[in-house]
Amino acid sequence: MSVSIEQPRFSCALGAQQSVVAIRRGAPITHAGPGCSYKIHGFLGQGEGYAGGSTIPCTNFSETEVVYGGEDRLRTVIEGALKVIDADLYVVLTGCTSDIVGDDVGMVVSDFAQRGVPIVYAETGGFKSNNYASHETVVNAIIDQYSDRYAPGREKDPGLVNVFASVPYQDPHWEGNLEEIKRVLEGIGLRVNILFGQHSEGVAEWQRIPQAALNIVANAWVGTGIAAHLEEKYGTPYIHFPYLPIGGVETSRFLRRVVEKLPLDPGRADAFIGREEARFYAHLERTADFLLEFRYGLPRRFHTLLDAGYTVGLAKFLVNELGILPGQLFITDGTPEARQEAVREQLRHVSDRRSAEVAFSADGGWIQEQIRSGGNKHRALILGTGWERDLAAELKADLLILGVPVTYRLILNRGYTGYNGGLRLIEDIYDHALNTYR
Repeated sequence: MSVSIEQPRFSCALGAQQSVVAIRRGAPITHAGPGCSYKIHGFLGQGEGYAGGSTIPCTNFSETEVVYGGEDRLRTVIEGALKVIDADLYVVLTGCTSDIVGDDVGMVVSDFAQRGVPIVYAETGGFKSNNYASHETVVNAIIDQYSDRYAPGREKDPGLVNVFASVPYQDPHWEGNLEEIKRVLEGIGLRVNILFGQHSEGVAEWQRIPQAALNIVANAWVGTGIAAHLEEKYGTPYIHFPYLPIGGVETSRFLRRVVEKLPLDPGRADAFIGREEARFYAHLERTADFLLEFRYGLPRRFHTLLDAGYTVGLAKFLVNELGILPGQLFITDGTPEARQEAVREQLRHVSDRRSAEVAFSADGGWIQEQIRSGGNKHRALILGTGWERDLAAELKADLLILGVPVTYRLILNRGYTGYNGGLRLIEDIYDHALNTYR
């Protein structure tokens, strides 16, 4: 039986090319059919990074390669890429056709690696998974084929942590989110391998992965496979904070979970958390009169059409710190069935007095029909994607675009995690609401 999905919100496995683009001076090389890579870039994201978008070398796998194999073609494209792209790390990614044909990509790549080229490969044939899952595949491939070279003879650094949170470009706010997570972890006295984006040191951080004393996953499920792999490989323990920490309450909870696991100076950590909470709530108190005066004209319920990490993090923040109640919550990231009950449990206990129900579906068209038929009696806030613009207009709801496709927003380093992200989220929610007044 075939099942159609309307309004897609993630890509095929090859979409993990964007994870490579997010590494400073990282360069993906795709062994795939013509057009696959560029279509993924067009869907997932704003910005080409150092070697993304139309810069990505591709073998343009054709009928000739299907019949005779594409290994020679791949070797030629890698040679060309080395001549024209001065990267610190090259990552070869396979597409559907090369995986079906069965090209020995590992053999081709190993020939270059033996010559001292910083190059690895990962099998990311589009039919194998979505890009959330293949993000883990690519990160683990880099760890096994590149980071592992720097493991021998290096001792653990008790103040160093690896962080796995937002999936680059699939989360349009990944850069700002990772920047804030790094800031608050450094605030309690840690050194942080954030691994992606402008606030990373690039491959130097990937080389230090085996030295970390702790791996931190701040996501509902993406990243747990990486942390488990590192625990098995290097004996590095990890903590799983099962959603993005947003605002005062959850960011402080996140930091205290980390402090419990590491030999940090508790006085320094408590002082930093205290300063950040004081600043956060001082700003929040300034809004009290505004929220009271406009309480009948502001959103009273929210709907989500996002991934699991965002949905849980946003629900906890909106319910507990802004008093906006959960409406219909939908998770669209293809959360594995084995992880779904844990997500449901988080939302059942979204606060001491409130619970929320959630449905898992990748079909945006079906989800929108459920929201339309849900009896929206009060002004609502929709946290979704560019697909929801017409739905929001139809329901006279406020829309904040947080997921792909973004379409109607330009995002540079805007993020919603941490203390600063919570404040920014408040501004953006009520900016949308007030903009409707005439």
